[in-house]
Amino acid sequence: MVADQRRLDWDKRHKAGDFEGDGPNPTLVAGVAAMKPGSALELAAGSGTNAVWLASQGWRTTAVDWSPVGLANGRAKADQAGVKVEWLERNLFDWFPPRQAFDLVVIVYLHLPPKERGPVYARAAAAVARGGRLLIVGHDRLNGAQGLDGPDPERLFTADEIGRELLAVQSDLVIERAEVVRRVAPPKLGPIDALLVVRRT
Repeated sequence: MVADQRRLDWDKRHKAGDFEGDGPNPTLVAGVAAMKPGSALELAAGSGTNAVWLASQGWRTTAVDWSPVGLANGRAKADQAGVKVEWLERNLFDWFPPRQAFDLVVIVYLHLPPKERGPVYARAAAAVARGGRLLIVGHDRLNGAQGLDGPDPERLFTADEIGRELLAVQSDLVIERAEVVRRVAPPKLGPIDALLVVRRT
């Protein structure tokens, strides 16, 4: 019942308007800049801004979210951009992506309580193909004190924390990047992101 209510809450947010901004997440863009396009999976895709951008860059993109309203918004964006995205309505708390099936798996701003986060992120990592990558972007723990906006502080994390959690359960992963990304130079306030890129050997 709690999960059902959370899903309905997201439906209401998506019905109220597009809160994802005019373009893809800048930290995501920087993170994939040097990667060769292949198959991509975005989890918790929301209204599809990042998924549509990935498709526009040549990625064969699958976008997953539990909000049918968000996915409908994403389809409209893909149609407007003239790109093809596969849209799947799934609950990440009980859905398992196909194992080792994607060259790139993306999670952007999926801020869950720590006990819920671990299994979802582990299943995301398991979906990465040999030689592929998992890219995670979230508000860094610093964002609570030094940044702008963001979720409940208990849901913040560092890239190093997530990397250690993933390597503890999947030994064939290696960390390529674990960084703090400040999108606005101090002393101005702006989002402070954590960027993690892990690769399956």
